[in-house]
Amino acid sequence: MKFFGAHVSAAGGVENAPRNAGKIGATAFALFTKNQRQWSAAPLTAAQIGGFGAACAELGYAPAQILPHDSYLINLGHPEPEALAKSRGAFFDEMARCEALGLDRLNFHPGSHLNRIAPERSLDLVAESINLALDRTRGVTAVIENTAGQGSNLGSSFEQLAYLIERVEDRSRVGVCIDTCHAFAAGYDLRTAEACDRTFAEFDRIVGFRYLRGMHLNDAMKPLGSRVDRHAPLGEGQIGTECFRYIARDARFDDMPLILETPDEERWPEEIALLKAFAGER
Repeated sequence: MKFFGAHVSAAGGVENAPRNAGKIGATAFALFTKNQRQWSAAPLTAAQIGGFGAACAELGYAPAQILPHDSYLINLGHPEPEALAKSRGAFFDEMARCEALGLDRLNFHPGSHLNRIAPERSLDLVAESINLALDRTRGVTAVIENTAGQGSNLGSSFEQLAYLIERVEDRSRVGVCIDTCHAFAAGYDLRTAEACDRTFAEFDRIVGFRYLRGMHLNDAMKPLGSRVDRHAPLGEGQIGTECFRYIARDARFDDMPLILETPDEERWPEEIALLKAFAGER
């Protein structure tokens, strides 16, 4: 079954996110469990945890339909020990918040080497960070998001994603989220069904579909291989609609959150309806 949704607001409390998802016809959703531009937040209250669970139950959202995202401030591959420790502490808290909410995955960007250490050394720090986080939590999978490869950001290649997975001790609790805009910007063609066949065959060979725990469905404003992360509405960017029809009709992408991060929130109901229509074609 396909689960389509968007990254909805949790303003006023996490318990509001499921209701915001329901309003746009989503069968999946993403959220921040705290302010993504602040390092710390007050612990979730029993009322918030209970309210979130009740709203999810009422609207039919199971953990497999929800893809929380961590703070953009976190860099698990930071070359400086003090900054790395700060990022790790924030990430541990994000994982614990997901555990408290009964969620089974946390999506995050792997990090950046900041041109101060070798990329491989930074990747090793990310893998070590993941292992430490998994030791401190239960039931939550660390879901690594591919990046566009801007600047010193890690994780733009399938090889780097596989490198991280290989160094995680409990591989039952690590996965990946593929962002279509990021993949395209990193040089993976998705413009036709044939291009999607090639790209996802390469993904399966290098990483493996068994590790796919979610996707971000975004068109790309910039050309193939630009390494620039600029999202566009579905069908209005450089990727076009065929990629999203392909994903909607392919059973390999079933039973996971397929999340819009397209720039015009007012169009999310329309885009979700389009994806549902594509899924009905198979």
